[in-house]
Amino acid sequence: MEAPDMLRFKRIPLSHGTGAIPVAGFGTLIPDATATKQAVKAALLTGFRHFDCAERYLNEEAVGAAFSESIAAGTLRREDLFVTTKLWNTNHRPERVGPAFEASCRRLQVDYVDAYLIHTPFAFLPGDEKDPRDEYGHVIYDPGVRLVDTWRALEELVDSGRCRSIGLSDVSLDKLKEIVEEARIKPAIVQVESHPYLPEWELLEYCQKHGIVLLAFAALGHAMVPNLLEDPVVTTIAKHLGKTPAQIALAWAAQRGTAFLTTSQNPKRIEENFDFSTLPEDAMLQMREHITTNIRFNGVVDTGVPGFIPRVTGVQAAK
Repeated sequence: MEAPDMLRFKRIPLSHGTGAIPVAGFGTLIPDATATKQAVKAALLTGFRHFDCAERYLNEEAVGAAFSESIAAGTLRREDLFVTTKLWNTNHRPERVGPAFEASCRRLQVDYVDAYLIHTPFAFLPGDEKDPRDEYGHVIYDPGVRLVDTWRALEELVDSGRCRSIGLSDVSLDKLKEIVEEARIKPAIVQVESHPYLPEWELLEYCQKHGIVLLAFAALGHAMVPNLLEDPVVTTIAKHLGKTPAQIALAWAAQRGTAFLTTSQNPKRIEENFDFSTLPEDAMLQMREHITTNIRFNGVVDTGVPGFIPRVTGVQAAK
């Protein structure tokens, strides 16, 4: 009898934190609170145990309600979950980090988080306005704080015992190197856009060398143009293996050593995105050697302002 394929259940031990991160992650960037709660419950039922949240998504309460109700019903244990949330740009000043972290914990109804990430390396004007702009519509940045100052405050959260690991999001390799060189507690996770059209091989190599998990968002290309899921290399492999193009892209992400995030409000799509399995080595090689498109879909890494680059009308989303 053939052994079941366990790739979807793989967890990557954190070299610079506690525990292990499931490779299959569910992103919670869903605008409507009711839809968020339903999607999280569907993802839990399917088998997802890694959930990526953020203060900026404005729906941590809905995610927390889904967790709490599932735990109360006896269908879920907190220790089986890997919960990530993120510090928003307006809270980079060290004195704002602790209160922001505590507020996220309250909204998520958790006593600790498994990973707390700096959402972007760009500090915005501190305050309650999440997207501070001047009279000309330009983002107001905060020159009064350095990224390393914010990082030191995150290290203190780890010291407190309520934050099991810390990391960075939407960060360039150069910025990551700056933090790695100065950090007392090294980043456990780096969350960046990555997919077969943006494999980030150099960043992945650096992360693996330093014991950092690369966590890929937009792992399916977010239906942007050019559409990754229509790539002839991906579709040919999918047809040959009897899988969907999405399942091929997600297996590729897991198999090359990264964790990934995928989001959907459709229960059938959520199930599909968890039903991936190990690819033959020749398929992995084909994807590396024959996919030639190289494109970034989200410009947040350059500005700190969330948003997929509009290349086609009506296809935009925040990250």
